[in-house]
Amino acid sequence: MTTEPVNLRLALDSFTDEWDPRIVTCINDYDVRIVKIRGEFVWHRHLETDEFFHVLDGEIDIALREPDGQERTVHLDQGSVFTVPRGTEHKPASEHGASVLLLEPSSTMNTGDREGELPEHIRSTTGRNLA
Repeated sequence: MTTEPVNLRLALDSFTDEWDPRIVTCINDYDVRIVKIRGEFVWHRHLETDEFFHVLDGEIDIALREPDGQERTVHLDQGSVFTVPRGTEHKPASEHGASVLLLEPSSTMNTGDREGELPEHIRSTTGRNLA
């Protein structure tokens, strides 16, 4: 963990990979991650934790499957925050691209409980350290 301030704009400028979160700092047992997204992710859920999204740039849609089986989509503009409750199946997407800050426990896989093949543009990871 760094003991120096991190400029999120410079951190985002330091990589181009999409759907590949970078860890910018830690808070107790939680990572603060930034990620660039474009297109659709995969349906997944995190059984043990909520997932916090803060849209830094662009806009995203998060499709949600409620416990009763109903689906709905939450739209987040730049500056918006949203927490996906633990156990809720969800699929983030951004048609034109976005930069997002995530807060989640350090051991959390970005693909959650998703098993099997992943689309080529998605890397399953607990985040990579910012170079």
